[in-house]
Amino acid sequence: MTYVQPIAPIGESLAWSALVAFLPLLTMLVMLAVFRVKSYVAAAVAVVVAIAVAATVYGMPLSSAIGSGVEGAAFGVFPIMWTVVSAVFVYRLTVETGHFDVLTRAFARISPDHRILTIVIAFLFGALLEAVAGFGTPIVVATVVLIGAGLQPVRAAAAALIANAVGTPLGVMGTPILTMSKVSEIPIEEIGPVVAAQVCLLAVFVPLVLVAVVGGARGVRETWPAAVAVGIAFASAQFLCASYFVVGLSNIAGAAAGLVALLVVLRFWSPSTGAAPSAPQHERDSTRRVVEAFAPYALIVAVFLISRIGPVASVLSRATFSFTWPGLDVETAAGGVPAAETFTLNLLTAPGTIVFVAALLSIVLLRVEAGDALRCFIAAVVQLKWSFATVTSVVALAYVMNLSGQTATIGQFLAGAGAAFALLSPVLGWLGVVVTGSNTASNAMFGSLQVSAAQQAGLNPTVLVAGNMTGGTAGTPIALQNLALVSSVEGLAGRDGVLLRRLLPVSIAALVVYSVVVWLQTTSVLSWMVT
Repeated sequence: MTYVQPIAPIGESLAWSALVAFLPLLTMLVMLAVFRVKSYVAAAVAVVVAIAVAATVYGMPLSSAIGSGVEGAAFGVFPIMWTVVSAVFVYRLTVETGHFDVLTRAFARISPDHRILTIVIAFLFGALLEAVAGFGTPIVVATVVLIGAGLQPVRAAAAALIANAVGTPLGVMGTPILTMSKVSEIPIEEIGPVVAAQVCLLAVFVPLVLVAVVGGARGVRETWPAAVAVGIAFASAQFLCASYFVVGLSNIAGAAAGLVALLVVLRFWSPSTGAAPSAPQHERDSTRRVVEAFAPYALIVAVFLISRIGPVASVLSRATFSFTWPGLDVETAAGGVPAAETFTLNLLTAPGTIVFVAALLSIVLLRVEAGDALRCFIAAVVQLKWSFATVTSVVALAYVMNLSGQTATIGQFLAGAGAAFALLSPVLGWLGVVVTGSNTASNAMFGSLQVSAAQQAGLNPTVLVAGNMTGGTAGTPIALQNLALVSSVEGLAGRDGVLLRRLLPVSIAALVVYSVVVWLQTTSVLSWMVT
């Protein structure tokens, strides 16, 4: 029998039905924020609650409720975690061969000034790492490198947390947008430019904020030419790449453009260093070693480009298979068929496959032994084991709630706020990232809810799903998971509370800006930005 999603299953009361439908999300949020349990445990419990609500309140057959969760988990594995594993595999190869250290030294030699070095390491190098690793790796690495360069630990960590924020929505080869596209049923090509338009507004100012964090007002006065140049170049390249090229390469494009802009500025100008301590000098690597260190990232770009060529893309697309997930026969309240019923396996065109091909080419180029390469791949999988558990559980939760109709109920209830819901849209993304530490998980939790509320309120759903992601950007510096990660670095044990107090005002300020921008984009004032 076809299961028809009810909108108000409890006494035809939308309010009571929405309250019950929110129970799975409330369960997860409370377990994370109040009881501080692991993300994957909270998500798994929430899935059980969602299945129970679907079967007992919404009348969805238990087998279909479970099946929708299994489909979500499968999507969490492929293509989401497949992309992440391939990206981290590339990162592991550079670490194994010592080229990661070469890359770090190459960036660190650009300037002896701590303030410029913070822009280079936390912002540019961090964006490069976010493109291929994510999940807190750029934050920890940037913090360690900056402390090693002589920066005070709390300042180094604060800079790394702030710098990482604007890279997360477009990070890990576009994994957050890929997830949002699936749960919202809005094409990546439509979401990417809107996210970039929102994020880049603040990305321009991030280098200035970083200089202020490590050098105060005097640091801003003495280094603003470099900070402004890097911010504009990074934001412009990130926006153009997300809008007209490949979303997954946006952070790489931004990092490359920012680095070029900085090198050009430093060729004709240098900051006053009277008040700024100098970083220690590093040994020089050969030109060949430096080129090899950058080569894996160049290969990722090259393979992406080749895969987009007409004849090549046509051949690769032949390995794409779509089918209706077994046991699911769902109809929306409006009489449509949810796109989530159909599972697609794009084996050769998935971002993860493209990055994996680049990794294989890197093995040859970097002369990595087969045994060492296999060990790096296994290490990448092991490193991400808890991320596997979290992502698959959260996406399973999203699928159960979406296919049973729970999300539609919450969305219709929230739509009662009308146009004002646009102000709340980024708040949901902010909350999701603060408690899960992941823009991807936040998108899976709230993506379809944003669409449902937007449609009911007569708002542009693309603007609101983008708002969910940019709201998550504002939550990144104070995400519980990120604070826990950075507190594991030597010199920062027990300092997560200090970081939270310092960064909370920054996070709230960014959230307010994004909320206003998203709201204005749903009006005639800024609607031109998304058309």
